[in-house]
Order: sequence, then structure tokens, then C-alpha cells
Amino acid sequence: MQQYEIVIVLTPLLSTETAAEAIAKYSKILTDNGAEIVQEDNWGLKKLAYPIQKKTTGYYHLTEFKAPGDLINKLEVELRRDERVLRFLTIALDKHAVAYNDKKRSGAFNKKPKTEEAAH
Repeated sequence: MQQYEIVIVLTPLLSTETAAEAIAKYSKILTDNGAEIVQEDNWGLKKLAYPIQKKTTGYYHLTEFKAPGDLINKLEVELRRDERVLRFLTIALDKHAVAYNDKKRSGAFNKKPKTEEAAH
């Protein structure tokens, strides 16, 4: 199975609970069709780079998952049909991106280097 990342931008008019329900719907579509969710990250309400449908903010949500290739089309059809979704982007990850995400999840990038002064 290929590993993917999808970022979904939902309309800012939704309540936090409704946004969570929408994301849960897409997570359920993934798991019901044989995908394995590796990580989910809710980025919350952020400013858009440019207005979309006269809206300047949106709820961002990132999901990393492993799935068969034919599932992506099913998922994207559902995303296009949903009026709550402003934009989405699905990316197939190569081995370097998968390794980078594994390191990021383990916290390898946020550790401060030890200095000799701190050791004494």
C-alpha cells in the first residue's frame, strides 16, 4: 500500500463540533475501505493565502494514511461533493517523505542540542 497525506480545508462557518464531524466522516471512509491512518493533525482555523468563495479563513486538517491507490479517487469524489470543503490536496509520499514524517513524529527535529556548558 502507498502512503499518502491529505490536507482538507473546511469552511470557517462551521462550529468546531461540525468540523470534527466532517473530518470523522472522511476518516471513516478511509478506514472502511481498508486504509490505515498513520497520523491526524488538526491545524485549526488559519488565514487563507487568498480568498475562496469570499472567505479568508478555513479549518485545516492533515491526515497521513496508507491506502490502496483506487481509494483516493473515491475519497476525492466525496470531498468534491461536500459543500463544507473549500479545498483539499492529496499527495503520494515517496520513501524520503515517509522517513521525514517518521522523524518528525518522533520529535527528532524539536530537540535542542546539548552544549558542553550544560553538561558541567
